[in-house]
Amino acid sequence: MKRPFRERLEFDGADGQVLDESRRYMLMRPEALMGLFRRLDDETRQRALDALAASVIEMGGDSARAYKVHGGGDVGALLSTVANTAPDLGWGVWSFAHGPSGIELTVRNSPFAAGYGPASQPVCHAIAGMATAVGRMVMDSDDVIAREIECSACGAAACRFEAHQI
Repeated sequence: MKRPFRERLEFDGADGQVLDESRRYMLMRPEALMGLFRRLDDETRQRALDALAASVIEMGGDSARAYKVHGGGDVGALLSTVANTAPDLGWGVWSFAHGPSGIELTVRNSPFAAGYGPASQPVCHAIAGMATAVGRMVMDSDDVIAREIECSACGAAACRFEAHQI
């Protein structure tokens, strides 16, 4: 069995980087990232959050593909690995449900919602991006999109996402 994510991280102080194999990570306070979005007007904020989701679909998809390979291509192993890795990244506690129409993801303690603060619209676009990337692998289709249907920044108990074919 592959070591847990946090045990695989290499903290390379000499070069100022944190690595999981060749994938580089960085630590950042969620308030610093999400404060950027709070400072934008509504239209620009939406475009920027959508761009963040698109970037995570691409880059997070690379990580998820590596997890899928290490799991032997098994969907259950992929979902388990992603869910088990999320807390080590500080992305909250993830729980997937996989059904015939797609996947559902519940995230407790989203750093994006916490970092943004109270909002009138969902703000966890980065998680939606990762759920999209994972959903595309699970359903073996690029025509999959995940949307946040409940957000704790909007007062929900947890953030919930649905990924399905479009």
